[in-house]
Amino acid sequence: MLKDSATDSLDGVPAGFQHEAFVYSGDEEFVRLSAPFVHDGLATDAAIVAVLPPDRIAMLREALGETPAPVRFIDMTSVGRNPARLIPFWRDVVQQANRPVYGLSECVYPGRTTAEYDEALLHEGLTDIAFAADSGFRLCCPFAAEAGIDPTATHSGAEALAEKTFRTPLNDVPDRAERWEFGLADLGDVRQWVNGQASSHGVSRDRMDDLGLALHEVCTNSIRFGGGRGRLSVWIENGSLVCDVADHGRIDDLLVGRVMPPLDGLGGRGVWLANQLCDLAQLRSGDGFTQVRLHTRLR
Repeated sequence: MLKDSATDSLDGVPAGFQHEAFVYSGDEEFVRLSAPFVHDGLATDAAIVAVLPPDRIAMLREALGETPAPVRFIDMTSVGRNPARLIPFWRDVVQQANRPVYGLSECVYPGRTTAEYDEALLHEGLTDIAFAADSGFRLCCPFAAEAGIDPTATHSGAEALAEKTFRTPLNDVPDRAERWEFGLADLGDVRQWVNGQASSHGVSRDRMDDLGLALHEVCTNSIRFGGGRGRLSVWIENGSLVCDVADHGRIDDLLVGRVMPPLDGLGGRGVWLANQLCDLAQLRSGDGFTQVRLHTRLR
């Protein structure tokens, strides 16, 4: 099992956030490697939270049998479908526990789209940054061998990997996408146009309203922080309506959208809302560019 402590240890006891990982081949190895982690948590009276796909939850429940303290099981395909929601989820767990926390988190699982897979890997890198000061938090991430993940890349030196990923633009907008250059005066027309696109592809009224609000916030950010204008591109991909907003601004905070912004703060609210309202929100920003890509499933 790969272990990565965010700070140095004292007398052999890790002094900071512990971010661990293991690769498993098949059901038996998953249980063999994950059950001892849970038992270690039980032995220290830690709060134990396992965020896993449903089949892994069933498997681990059966293997643990009757445990002397409750283990909280959460469906990863629900709470972590958008990986950007996982850091806020774990932040709430840590703050509410009032004791050490042992977490199991399998955010890379079969069935994810390519975009979700990329965001799950970015999440792994950002986790070290988000919880660096949380000495009572130990998080272990299982990876199925068929996923082809090298935990030494996602856990050791994770901050450098996250920085590189965040500063690299997403893959090119496809030629088939429809494009719209917008400024402040165009925001109403942009929202109406995207609503028409969503409606024509069967997006429900509630989901359409969520997308409209998220898109309005992101486009407003482009106008306020990205040079007064932006470019919107819209297309269908993997059963989702995709809205890509690009401008010439730069975001320095790698955790933007994953930490609740202060009510009286300037910025950060738009990406936070996008992560709550859309099935997936991807953000990349570097010198002279910011790109936010919103995914809303059609059905």
